Amino acid sequence: MKVIKTETVKTTDLTKDPLMTGGKAEAQFILGPDVAKQVAFGITRFGPGGRTKLHTHTSEQVLYAIEGRGIFATENEEIEVTPGTAVYFGVEEKHWHGATKNSSFAHLTITPPHKTNIL
Repeated sequence: MKVIKTETVKTTDLTKDPLMTGGKAEAQFILGPDVAKQVAFGITRFGPGGRTKLHTHTSEQVLYAIEGRGIFATENEEIEVTPGTAVYFGVEEKHWHGATKNSSFAHLTITPPHKTNIL
Protein backbone atom coordinates (compact mmCIF):
# COMPACT_ATOMS: atom_id res chain seq x y z
CA MET A 1 0.00 0.00 0.00
CA LYS A 2 1.18 3.50 -0.81
CA VAL A 3 -0.48 6.48 0.91
CA ILE A 4 -0.13 9.85 -0.79
CA LYS A 5 -1.31 13.10 0.81
CA THR A 6 -2.24 15.62 -1.88
CA GLU A 7 -0.70 18.50 0.08
CA THR A 8 2.71 16.82 -0.23
CA VAL A 9 2.56 16.61 -4.05
CA LYS A 10 4.30 19.36 -5.99
CA THR A 11 2.16 21.55 -8.26
CA THR A 12 3.41 21.93 -11.83
CA ASP A 13 2.61 25.10 -13.80
CA LEU A 14 1.16 24.05 -17.17
CA THR A 15 0.25 27.54 -18.42
CA LYS A 16 2.96 27.55 -21.11
CA ASP A 17 2.54 23.87 -21.99
CA PRO A 18 1.77 23.49 -25.73
CA LEU A 19 -1.46 21.67 -24.87
CA MET A 20 -2.89 24.64 -22.94
CA THR A 21 -4.54 27.85 -24.09
CA GLY A 22 -6.55 30.76 -22.73
CA GLY A 23 -5.17 31.18 -19.24
CA LYS A 24 -3.57 29.68 -16.18
CA ALA A 25 -3.34 25.91 -15.75
CA GLU A 26 -1.55 23.71 -13.22
CA ALA A 27 -1.48 20.07 -12.23
CA GLN A 28 -0.62 17.80 -9.36
CA PHE A 29 0.52 14.43 -10.67
CA ILE A 30 -0.49 12.33 -7.66
CA LEU A 31 0.04 8.87 -9.17
CA GLY A 32 2.67 8.77 -11.85
CA PRO A 33 4.93 6.05 -13.24
CA ASP A 34 7.14 6.31 -10.16
CA VAL A 35 4.25 4.84 -8.13
CA ALA A 36 1.84 3.04 -10.48
CA LYS A 37 2.59 1.40 -13.81
CA GLN A 38 -0.96 0.84 -15.14
CA VAL A 39 -2.80 4.04 -14.17
CA ALA A 40 -2.09 7.75 -13.73
CA PHE A 41 -4.11 9.99 -11.43
CA GLY A 42 -3.93 13.72 -10.87
CA ILE A 43 -5.67 17.03 -10.36
CA THR A 44 -5.70 19.68 -13.06
CA ARG A 45 -6.70 23.25 -12.17
CA PHE A 46 -7.59 26.00 -14.65
CA GLY A 47 -8.01 29.74 -14.14
CA PRO A 48 -11.00 31.43 -15.79
CA GLY A 49 -10.86 30.77 -19.54
CA GLY A 50 -7.96 28.33 -19.24
CA ARG A 51 -8.37 25.06 -21.11
CA THR A 52 -6.67 22.45 -23.22
CA LYS A 53 -6.50 22.59 -27.00
CA LEU A 54 -8.33 19.96 -29.03
CA HIS A 55 -6.37 16.72 -28.58
CA THR A 56 -6.48 12.93 -28.44
CA HIS A 57 -4.89 10.27 -26.23
CA THR A 58 -3.64 6.80 -27.10
CA SER A 59 -5.67 5.51 -24.14
CA GLU A 60 -9.02 6.03 -22.48
CA GLN A 61 -9.44 8.99 -20.10
CA VAL A 62 -11.85 9.72 -17.26
CA LEU A 63 -12.28 13.26 -15.90
CA TYR A 64 -14.23 14.09 -12.73
CA ALA A 65 -15.15 17.71 -11.92
CA ILE A 66 -14.30 18.74 -8.34
CA GLU A 67 -14.30 22.59 -8.22
CA GLY A 68 -15.87 25.52 -10.07
CA ARG A 69 -17.52 25.51 -13.48
CA GLY A 70 -15.92 23.87 -16.47
CA ILE A 71 -16.47 22.50 -19.94
CA PHE A 72 -15.94 18.95 -21.21
CA ALA A 73 -16.10 18.93 -25.01
CA THR A 74 -15.66 16.91 -28.19
CA GLU A 75 -15.48 18.20 -31.76
CA ASN A 76 -19.28 18.29 -31.88
CA GLU A 77 -20.50 18.83 -28.31
CA GLU A 78 -19.74 21.00 -25.29
CA ILE A 79 -21.25 20.47 -21.85
CA GLU A 80 -20.87 22.85 -18.93
CA VAL A 81 -20.08 20.91 -15.78
CA THR A 82 -19.97 21.41 -12.03
CA PRO A 83 -18.53 19.27 -9.23
CA GLY A 84 -19.77 15.71 -9.30
CA THR A 85 -19.84 15.36 -13.10
CA ALA A 86 -17.71 12.67 -14.75
CA VAL A 87 -16.90 12.15 -18.41
CA TYR A 88 -15.30 9.27 -20.31
CA PHE A 89 -13.30 9.87 -23.49
CA GLY A 90 -12.47 6.84 -25.63
CA VAL A 91 -9.12 6.04 -27.23
CA GLU A 92 -8.26 8.68 -29.89
CA GLU A 93 -11.51 10.60 -29.25
CA LYS A 94 -10.98 14.28 -30.11
CA HIS A 95 -11.73 16.43 -27.07
CA TRP A 96 -10.82 19.39 -24.88
CA HIS A 97 -11.58 20.46 -21.31
CA GLY A 98 -11.13 23.45 -19.05
CA ALA A 99 -12.74 26.36 -17.22
CA THR A 100 -15.59 28.57 -18.34
CA LYS A 101 -14.69 32.20 -19.10
CA ASN A 102 -15.99 33.39 -15.71
CA SER A 103 -14.95 30.62 -13.32
CA SER A 104 -11.93 28.69 -12.23
CA PHE A 105 -12.25 24.92 -12.52
CA ALA A 106 -10.57 21.71 -11.37
CA HIS A 107 -10.95 18.07 -12.30
CA LEU A 108 -9.44 14.74 -11.41
CA THR A 109 -7.79 12.88 -14.29
CA ILE A 110 -7.59 9.09 -14.44
CA THR A 111 -5.82 7.48 -17.38
CA PRO A 112 -3.53 4.57 -18.25
CA PRO A 113 -0.07 5.43 -19.61
CA HIS A 114 -0.57 7.23 -22.94
CA LYS A 115 0.64 9.75 -25.47
CA THR A 116 -1.23 12.99 -26.13
CA ASN A 117 -1.58 14.33 -29.67
CA ILE A 118 -2.46 18.03 -30.05
CA LEU A 119 -4.66 18.67 -33.08
